[in-house]
Amino acid sequence: MSSSSLELPDNRLGLGLAALGRPGYITLHHGDDIGPAGNPEDLRVHAHDVIGAAWGAGLRYFDAARSYGKAEEFLGDWLATNDVSPDAVRVGSKWGYAYTAGWRVNATVHEVKDHTIDVLNRQIGETRSHLGRYLDLYQIHSATHASGVLDNTTVIDRLADLRDGGLAIGFTTSGPDQTATIRRAIDIERGNQPVFAAVQSTWNLLEPSAGAALGEAAEAGLAVIVKEAVANGRLTSRNRELARQLEAVIPGFSADAIAIAAVLAQPWASLVLSGAATVDQLRSNVRAAAVAPNAVADLPQLAEEPEAYWTTRAELPWN
Repeated sequence: MSSSSLELPDNRLGLGLAALGRPGYITLHHGDDIGPAGNPEDLRVHAHDVIGAAWGAGLRYFDAARSYGKAEEFLGDWLATNDVSPDAVRVGSKWGYAYTAGWRVNATVHEVKDHTIDVLNRQIGETRSHLGRYLDLYQIHSATHASGVLDNTTVIDRLADLRDGGLAIGFTTSGPDQTATIRRAIDIERGNQPVFAAVQSTWNLLEPSAGAALGEAAEAGLAVIVKEAVANGRLTSRNRELARQLEAVIPGFSADAIAIAAVLAQPWASLVLSGAATVDQLRSNVRAAAVAPNAVADLPQLAEEPEAYWTTRAELPWN
């Protein structure tokens, strides 16, 4: 593997830990999924159960972030306790947000964004303390035009240094301007090599607007990782109206599996993250691999205007 590339596992499904490392998240009915989780040890046990189920189902890519509460710690502990070789797994994490909720679901602010060089230097050390040799991919968390991170020469130079040290570098995107961010990042180079080896973006049946840009990223050699395939629970049985529409087209599969299968059918998608918060959700999500790729062509057109989609997402309650 070259200093700027990312080798992904054969299984195109991975597990994202956004809903497993902290007691509050914006997935529909998240609180029902994880129970009281009154202290980190309660959630550690729960998270380990889901990680173990993912491993048992053949998933070999895991995604965390500094702002996901104790997700890095939980994941690192599980991998070490189960004596997993770093060569047998791929792990990505992210910098640029800090968790600020203090283990309170009703906190006013759950995470704070800061894309400065000081935060990068601090958080890479924190991430490595939890994930050690397991860390393969380090990503800018939610790179946007507004944050200016892609134009911050000091930050990009530091990321290039990490790349040259053997760590794959990526970026994630959010918001209605994902397309512009992806296209801007593809062209960023240091030392005549691309800085970024991977992009992680939201793409789902409700918000497919970044598809063309993700195709361009894949053509440029970046690994394309897709997050929020079930739209924070909106494309699951918890949204009965949409679920009925999907399940009527592909009988025998749940809405979440169908939604994930729709992403797997995209030729540019290298890997799709399950955001499962329970073992049952994980088992349902992985059934997506059994959906015939051509079946998703008959799914109804559900796409919303990007601004409307992201406004709705921003209004989802932490629970």
